[in-house]
Amino acid sequence: MSKQLVLMDGDGGIDDYLSTILLMTMEHIQPLGVIVTPADCYIQPAVSATRKILDLMGCASIPVAESTVRGINPFPRLYRRDSFIVDHLPILNERETISTPLVEEPGQNFMVRALQQAPEPVTLLVTGPMTTVATALDIAPEIEAKIKQIVWMGGALNVPGNVEKSIEAGQDGSAEWNVYWDAVSAHRVWQTNIPIVLCPLDITNNVPVTSEFVQRIGKQRRYPLSDLAGQCYALVIPQDYYFWDILATAYLAHPEFYQLREWETAIVTEGKSQGRTKIQPGGRKIMAMDKVDTESFYSYILEQLKR
Repeated sequence: MSKQLVLMDGDGGIDDYLSTILLMTMEHIQPLGVIVTPADCYIQPAVSATRKILDLMGCASIPVAESTVRGINPFPRLYRRDSFIVDHLPILNERETISTPLVEEPGQNFMVRALQQAPEPVTLLVTGPMTTVATALDIAPEIEAKIKQIVWMGGALNVPGNVEKSIEAGQDGSAEWNVYWDAVSAHRVWQTNIPIVLCPLDITNNVPVTSEFVQRIGKQRRYPLSDLAGQCYALVIPQDYYFWDILATAYLAHPEFYQLREWETAIVTEGKSQGRTKIQPGGRKIMAMDKVDTESFYSYILEQLKR
């Protein structure tokens, strides 16, 4: 059976790095590359950390591309600084050089080329904003036909967003950060006919990163990936942290863990609800992850990290 072609587009947060790790452990997946969008990160250390992770996993043949797009509403600096920390973790810095290639062209152009050259339609795994995808579609609209589906961690349908009113003045708290960074680009993708599977806050709110889970990772730290994941999660355990991108990524391996529900939706692009993913009758139909078998999910993640 042929492998599923997947192109990943993340934005350099801790859960993006761990999603990259998880994706590379999936034997039925053929990754075409990893694009880093400069959103929840500082781009240079984020690209560097991504390449070092692929080196650690023996996946140096997977190209990494740096997107040069820009969003509308920057992530807080406190969030973005994690990219510097991960890039300096000892486990990623045992080697003198990085073998994983950094492609010369911008990430949005690499996305166009990767899709054009793919022998069959490709799944886009998007764990950051939609800006790189929207820009690639503007560059070459014909690539829409080469996208099998988009699996996206983004949005909040029936729960509050995570763009806090205390941080972003003038907002009503309904937006999720990956949409809010560039709601206009999300709206652009909503105008296509590409099937979208959404992993919204509605489901991720039910799958937290707990101290108990991090301790379970610690018990298998003899495995390099568990050691790295444990170090990453230790950085965020003092705050409310969830399996945002990981939950979206695991869907590619075990869709049977999930229940999906169809919604008619729209992206709000301006005003106090800018970045809201709104349920709107007659709107753009998407499938959203609605429920997940949490025990099966946790067990799967732990097993994949035994490498």
